Amino acid sequence: MKSRTSVDRLRRTLGRADLRAVPESRRALRELLKHWGSPERSEVAELLTSELVTNALVHTGREAVLTAVVGPRGLRVEVRDFVEPDPRPRAPSIDDGTHGRGLVLVETLADEWGVRRHRVGKSVWFELDAEAA
Repeated sequence: MKSRTSVDRLRRTLGRADLRAVPESRRALRELLKHWGSPERSEVAELLTSELVTNALVHTGREAVLTAVVGPRGLRVEVRDFVEPDPRPRAPSIDDGTHGRGLVLVETLADEWGVRRHRVGKSVWFELDAEAA
């Protein structure tokens, strides 16, 4: 088992609008989190990561970069894209089907989340504490 001061990292460039990156990102994150937190926390992390990856690829039409860091304070996942508009959680309507719930899930299930602006584009991120219920 690794010490509480060690850091593990995942970084992937996701191809332009390539939705195959969603399950691939989940698998890579699952491998990274093999010895982190409870299985339930890892499942939440996978779900939220797939939501951020899907949003970046579907709503930008460009490539994105996934970064996940496991450290002493927990897990931080960022998905960076290269377009300007900030994402906003919105209440999905009945006409949306399964669309429109991603950021609401992130807002609800993450311990912290936000948007960090870059010179070009932004990163949408979330954090999870391994020990949280």
